[in-house]
Amino acid sequence: MRIGILTSGGDCPGINATIRGVCKTAIHHYGMEVTGIHNGFQGLLTGEVQPITEDMLSGLFMQGGTMLGASRESVFKRDDIMPGVDKPTLIAKNIKSMGLDSLVCIGGNSTMTTAAKMAEMGINIVTIPKTIDNDVWGTDFSFGFDSAVSIATDAIDRLHSTANSHRRIMVIEVMGHRAGWLALYSGLAAGGDIILIPEIPYDIHRIGDCILQRIKNGKPYSIVVVGEGIKTEGKKRAATYIAEEIEYETGVETRETVLGYIQRGGTPTSFDRNLATMMGGCAAELIASGRFGRMVALRGNRMHSISLDEVAGKVKLVTKNNDLVQQALRLGVCFG
Repeated sequence: MRIGILTSGGDCPGINATIRGVCKTAIHHYGMEVTGIHNGFQGLLTGEVQPITEDMLSGLFMQGGTMLGASRESVFKRDDIMPGVDKPTLIAKNIKSMGLDSLVCIGGNSTMTTAAKMAEMGINIVTIPKTIDNDVWGTDFSFGFDSAVSIATDAIDRLHSTANSHRRIMVIEVMGHRAGWLALYSGLAAGGDIILIPEIPYDIHRIGDCILQRIKNGKPYSIVVVGEGIKTEGKKRAATYIAEEIEYETGVETRETVLGYIQRGGTPTSFDRNLATMMGGCAAELIASGRFGRMVALRGNRMHSISLDEVAGKVKLVTKNNDLVQQALRLGVCFG
């Protein structure tokens, strides 16, 4: 059997470890041939592929980024790059001409939706969830999330000393799109006093009152962690808007820090390396057993799989009754 593997969407720590997990299991355990597809779905359109050997995978698990490259090519959306081309039909034709029996796609929510449509076309496909946002529905955790939490937590830890030294309010913006997982996990781990996530509406006056009360209680500085997807006025960044509003409400000097793409770079944590390796092996097992149209998922501490039909179009968001939210509230953390 010959399988193709690609990485789609943004980069994140652990992709290379996943590629290694898929390929080594497929080659060493199942005796399969593996073809690497460059630059995501774009590589299926342009034929940018190469055979992957076991020697090419040495030491790959500790490297950040993706050895195959990635893109945000949308298979089912017409664009000006390839005008008049029926991309889904071309991809199906290229998969056949490449002699691929199945396809492994590593990506986030958009990739899952694309893969579900490709499965409907009759393409044998298996997916692995990849995102620092942890918002792919159907899996407890996606690789990349733990690494991003670790990076954000370390950054927030370092800002505590500056905030304390200058008696300032520090507002730190983390990624996450419409999901607040990264802000919640890193904010609580780093001792954030106020955590704002897209799923929980906030009142800026209440935030101001919280900070002023902390000052009255002898706590001259506060750490505010905000998810990039919270609602703001106009087109201002979350951190900029919240910092300006806090300074207006309290009169206390407030500074903002946007962590940005640093959260997506670098080497993966040991947890993400192991999760990526397990997910990669599970994907190879699904292919070997002929179970296509499925996404690898972590449930508790075991690997499972779920139909792509159930995943496509859904986003996993934080709920108010989440255990971590409830514990944060018990500790006195303000969610606005």
